[in-house]
Amino acid sequence: MAVMGKDGRPNLTPMWFDYEGDKVLVNVAEHRKKTEWIRDNPQISILIMNPENMYHWMSIKVTVEREISEDDPNEGQRVTEQLNRIWRKYITDGGDEYGLRDPSINERRVLFECTVDKIATFGQP
Repeated sequence: MAVMGKDGRPNLTPMWFDYEGDKVLVNVAEHRKKTEWIRDNPQISILIMNPENMYHWMSIKVTVEREISEDDPNEGQRVTEQLNRIWRKYITDGGDEYGLRDPSINERRVLFECTVDKIATFGQP
């Protein structure tokens, strides 16, 4: 995933992402710089590569439509549930709840709900 940093350069990070219907979901820790950068410039690029063929990939450009805090009294539970769902998707033997929270800082999460602007693909599976 790429977002623009404060210095005007793209910041690239391996990330999990999810989707619901036609929305791309990006769940990040509130305290990270990446969260601030997304708020400052709500455009994100995601590159998905086929692990069996690096010449087969998809690029998705999205714009944040809405932000939901895990502490939101009405929708905060959705942020936690989405994080747990994607944890179970990628970590098959890690239990039911996201296991990488930093308990020393009471890590809180933010869910960015994004609209797809453009998709590009290359290669054959």
